[in-house]
Amino acid sequence: MQSRLLLLGAPGSPGGAAARRVRLLLRQVVRGRPGGDGRPEVRVLHAGAGADTGDTVSIGDVSYKLKTPKSPELVPQNYISDSLAQSVIQHLRWIMQKDLLGQDVFLIGPPGPLRRAVAMQYLELTKQEVEYIALSRDTTETDLKQRREIRAGTAFYIDQCAVRAATEGRTLVLEGLEKAERNVLPVLNNLLENREMQLEDGRFLMSAERYDKLLKDHTKAELDAWKIVRVSENFRVIALGLPVPRYSGNPLDPPLRSRFQARDIYYLPFKDQLKLLYSVGSNVSAEKVSQLLSFATTLCSQESSTLGLPDFPLDSLPAAVQILNSFPMMSVKHAVHWLYPYTILLAQEGKMAVEDVLKRFELQDSKSSLLPEEIVRVERITENHISQASVTVRIAEKEVTIKVPAGTRPFSQPYASERFIQTSSHKQLLAEMMQSHMVKDICLIGGKGCGKTVIAKNFADTLGYNIEPIMLYQDMTARDLLQQRYTLPNGDTAWRSSPLVNAALEGKLVLLDGIHRVNAGTLAVLQRLIHDRELSLYDGSRLLREDRYMRLKEELQMSDEQLQKRSIFPVHPSFRIIALAEPPVIGSTTQQWLGPEFLTMFFFHYMRPLVKSEEIQVIKEMVPNIPQDAVDKLLSFTHKLRETEDPTAQSLAASLSTRQLLRISRRLSQYPNENLHSAVTKACLSRFLPSLARSALEKNLADASIEISTDDNLEPELENYKCEITSGSLRIGAISTPIHNAHEKMKVPDVLFYDNIQHMVVMEDMLKDFLLGEHLLLVGNQGVGKNKIVDRFLHLLNRPREYIQLHRDTTVQTLTLQPSVKDGLIVYEDSPLVKAVKLGHVLVVDEADKAPTNVTCILKTLVENGEMILADGRRIVANSANVHGRENVIVIHPDFRMIVLANRPGFPFLGNDFFGTLGDIFSCHAVDNPKPHSELEMLRQYGPNVPEPILQKLVAAFGELRSLADQGIISYPYSTREVVNIVKHLQKFPTEGLSSVVRNVFDFDSYNPDMREILINTLHKYGIPIGAKPTSVQLAKE
Repeated sequence: MQSRLLLLGAPGSPGGAAARRVRLLLRQVVRGRPGGDGRPEVRVLHAGAGADTGDTVSIGDVSYKLKTPKSPELVPQNYISDSLAQSVIQHLRWIMQKDLLGQDVFLIGPPGPLRRAVAMQYLELTKQEVEYIALSRDTTETDLKQRREIRAGTAFYIDQCAVRAATEGRTLVLEGLEKAERNVLPVLNNLLENREMQLEDGRFLMSAERYDKLLKDHTKAELDAWKIVRVSENFRVIALGLPVPRYSGNPLDPPLRSRFQARDIYYLPFKDQLKLLYSVGSNVSAEKVSQLLSFATTLCSQESSTLGLPDFPLDSLPAAVQILNSFPMMSVKHAVHWLYPYTILLAQEGKMAVEDVLKRFELQDSKSSLLPEEIVRVERITENHISQASVTVRIAEKEVTIKVPAGTRPFSQPYASERFIQTSSHKQLLAEMMQSHMVKDICLIGGKGCGKTVIAKNFADTLGYNIEPIMLYQDMTARDLLQQRYTLPNGDTAWRSSPLVNAALEGKLVLLDGIHRVNAGTLAVLQRLIHDRELSLYDGSRLLREDRYMRLKEELQMSDEQLQKRSIFPVHPSFRIIALAEPPVIGSTTQQWLGPEFLTMFFFHYMRPLVKSEEIQVIKEMVPNIPQDAVDKLLSFTHKLRETEDPTAQSLAASLSTRQLLRISRRLSQYPNENLHSAVTKACLSRFLPSLARSALEKNLADASIEISTDDNLEPELENYKCEITSGSLRIGAISTPIHNAHEKMKVPDVLFYDNIQHMVVMEDMLKDFLLGEHLLLVGNQGVGKNKIVDRFLHLLNRPREYIQLHRDTTVQTLTLQPSVKDGLIVYEDSPLVKAVKLGHVLVVDEADKAPTNVTCILKTLVENGEMILADGRRIVANSANVHGRENVIVIHPDFRMIVLANRPGFPFLGNDFFGTLGDIFSCHAVDNPKPHSELEMLRQYGPNVPEPILQKLVAAFGELRSLADQGIISYPYSTREVVNIVKHLQKFPTEGLSSVVRNVFDFDSYNPDMREILINTLHKYGIPIGAKPTSVQLAKE
């Protein structure tokens, strides 16, 4: 029987693309013997022109009768390629068998988009509507069953994906079962088994057979009154998951597992994959392609995973071959690095293993293989309203031109920005990023403060992109990434799309900053957006890739407005993501963020630290008038630290990033008589380093001949250190500045402060940085007067301050907004942070080390780029030029500054290491207890009637206790605050003995015998008789 062969959805149209696709399908499919042990084929049989009802699809010997979909816009589009691989056809045949049996299937296999593609191909072939949900660790029962909404003051329930699929007869696709928290998915157990479910709003879902039986005895009206709803007989579930324990995640719950039929969707077989790669890379030598594929397949084998090598992302190979197709002369090993950055991912033996495999397949670099050098020019081309750019890249004396997506703004010339210094390695990096940009999203990996954001911004300017910076933090949820709930002014609940979703619709370039911090279970919701450019949101709207959207529009003959009413939107073709991350720590006990799943999502570019000559070039061009010998000394010292194998020295090098070196240079150029030694020790916060690290720092400084200036150790002369205000200008030490004219006088702090030399030195130092426009970080022990110094400093400058104190429960939301309820509505009021940004006040962040570092790290974008997104959808921007025509934008006031206070890291302080995570974006100052001379002077002012000998005893005794604390003999660092409290007591009650008053401080230690003994001995030495026994009396000999 010779039946007409037509593709779906085109009854009666024999010619055109559809027929060509079928011919291709048939050419590839060899007729199999009935019984399915041969090679099955896909056939579409029509009952006749226009009769849409009787079509059947056959795969080999299994046939499926097509039904007309009720909502055709929910049927997947454009997933079936012209030539399906034989292995995929086998998978589709198996799913069809299970579908005919009415069973739910579980597609299990390695990470990558293949399992999802197979499921969608099947649904497209059989014209079934799909309800898709990506599970993450934030998924709850309400995301699956019903969600409560408020309209006009009444709460009611809206059906979610599982209930919609069951009642409408759609297929529910659950992706990432291993990501869901334990005991969330059992809500589906009864729905999977008996097709029954009790809903929150009192309705009961009942299987089709039982419902139809009841319908024989009762009317539909009766069943409706009992709130019984029929589950369609076409309802199916397709679950997609990774095998746990080989990959990380929660293992499958046995009762859930037993309800699914499993199928292993492994990578495509070698032959099918090779055919695909040949079709993509016609310019690349066939030998190279097969070597590349053999290499990848080897790394995915069982033996490699026992070596602990993560899987090679096979699904990204076609994209890599596409790049090699445009640049056939480029080194293949280099392209392997982008897909699989093994040099930063694996320890030494892992690297060796990969290098061996590269050698075996002759992928080591030969003389003829080359790397791209730089971008020569960028020109805009516009074809049918899609903005693209033709980019010319120089590689080995040749110029190759490629087409890449581009943004909507006018292009700037490559490397044109005045803040961007081009070095040869950065030129090469930008050229490589252009190549990747042609086919896939990019992930830029590099150490702290090495300029990732600068490179990404320059890349965006070159292509005319608008940037959408999104700062990621550890406890970010899937809702923060995609959509958030809020209430309308009339009390109704609604959804607000996140910046990421808006960027996808508008075709911006998204910068995901700090992707290494986010929980992997949360990132899973982005996989489909990155692989397929599709997204299902919480409010039921769907984003489709542009070509699929266009095809849908043609098939349904609908306008954009009609599709938007059905909440279907196209993802802009220019939309791209650049993720910024710090390199994974090899051998760390915490989970590596760069795992096999993550490898499938991006192309990875490693940003090497600058070599010495390039770093000198950057510093000299950014800070032209810096003394030459200072630069040379500083950089030889820094590079020596970076190149050592010694872990202590490397931890020091981390706090001397390029960003920090630029700050030191700016300061040296402004104040040429500044001492380099103190600048370096300040940047490393050497006052609070462990003794081992401190001695390593001193030794390296001495080797680099960076000396301590001679007058640093002596107390500065009293005369020249004054802090005075004359005719509207303030002078501290040698630095003077005009006084700010504050509008809000009541916000200027006024505090009891007794001037002493040491605190003035700190304030002079702070003023230098303040005038350079830096944000300050003050680190010190408790009770050394950090708050007093800052308040006094702002009082002298006449600057209004906003104050915010952090604690363990501070979240990103509470930092930016304070929600309160007015008239039954949630109203967000600005937090001190937002007020300071708007009005140009100084924000004092106290106890910064008490908040989790993943919360405080959102301050980074604010300090660095002056950008930040608030929880209510407004955004802070630095440049008022970006504001034109945009609502919900706050421009940073030019006077806004941040002063952060934190205790020093390490025991006995219980805070988090704020300095370690964010230290290099602030200018750091260590605050110490005053020297004996200054302290004595201060105590005289607190206790004018206290006898001088007593004050001297106290200062000496506490001085010794502090030096014991620095040596690590005692743990508690006794501070000025304690001495001041003792003196205040003696001033008020002069009759009490010294020994009883000092107990106010030392009774904390009375139950620790070792500590108590050290204390008593020290205090006795200075004649303070605490805890004296008769045996302590030592009489003089005759």
